[in-house]
Amino acid sequence: MAFYHPLKNYTADPDYSNKQSWISSRLLTLRHDLYLSIEKDRHPDSLIVGSWNIRAFDGGMPRMDESYHYIAEIIDHFDICAVQEIKKDLWPLRRLKNLLGPNWDFFVSDISTHKGGNNERMAFVYNRNKVFFRNLIGEIVLPREDLIAGEQIARSPFFASFQAGWFKFSLCSAHIIFGDDLGLRAAEIKAVTDALVKRSKSEDQVHIFLGDMNIESEDGEVMKAFKESKLTVPDFGPTNMGGDKWFDQIAFTVQGKASRKTRLIRHGAFDWRHSVYGPHPRTKVPDFLNLSPEDEQLGKKRLTKEEMVNHYEPVVRKFREKYDKKPHSNFSNSYGSWATHEISDHLPIWIELEIDYSDDYLRRFL
Repeated sequence: MAFYHPLKNYTADPDYSNKQSWISSRLLTLRHDLYLSIEKDRHPDSLIVGSWNIRAFDGGMPRMDESYHYIAEIIDHFDICAVQEIKKDLWPLRRLKNLLGPNWDFFVSDISTHKGGNNERMAFVYNRNKVFFRNLIGEIVLPREDLIAGEQIARSPFFASFQAGWFKFSLCSAHIIFGDDLGLRAAEIKAVTDALVKRSKSEDQVHIFLGDMNIESEDGEVMKAFKESKLTVPDFGPTNMGGDKWFDQIAFTVQGKASRKTRLIRHGAFDWRHSVYGPHPRTKVPDFLNLSPEDEQLGKKRLTKEEMVNHYEPVVRKFREKYDKKPHSNFSNSYGSWATHEISDHLPIWIELEIDYSDDYLRRFL
């Protein structure tokens, strides 16, 4: 469970009079939606693996306090999460870890200074009560014959090995290069998936490839390269704010030494805009997330854009003044973009995998 004690420190913020109450109400609504979207139908013996590109975490003006609480609440509903677009300063990541609680830990890569790397890091954040680290960590480096146009991958994929129950697995997190050259994106994906499939033939673990693949369309050449790999590729649908890009993906090996140990139970994307910094600009709240009158009485509430803008406009104005930034000329028009800098311009995605293979093991002796 995420750590809520810091809420006690928000009682006397001179720039945010109802800060404690507001954050608590938003967290209650977010918890309601996360429970129904992820937790309610969870199997008792399973692993939930998440992936999330958290926009420039934190590369510009700092996020507001409440945004850290919302990000932590979402990640807390995964057992392990690959995070992309972490910037040079690790203080935001450490704060996130502290809000997740003492049972959480993380690994983080070095800054990617290579051409196209954008000075980014990648991290694995994991719940030590559910997952333990198997002491293997590194980056995918291509052999000379597999170099792409004579170069290594722009942001070297980051991998580490873990175990949950009987399930041994490695995560390989990637942020595929962005730009006009779709062929280069496809080549990066092919190089990584080929490397993971090759490893799976000799290693008794499942390889999970996840991250921001920068896939523009469902049927373009980049998605084609991804689906033509020998990985299982679930359909998460669009994961950008406009609802028209298939950026974020999770796929996994099903062949090789660990082929009997990959059973997908469920998968999905979580749209936080129904809960916090919303409302969702294009679709209504799914019926199964609708709040009852009892929910409303318990502090949960869905708010209109007008209510959100009226609340945040004075708060954001004072926050920007603190960092010598000019106020938004039209906050209502800028609201959607502003929210993506507070949370993200990507939706988090997740898969649920089976991890208890006790019955299979015992049947070997029948």
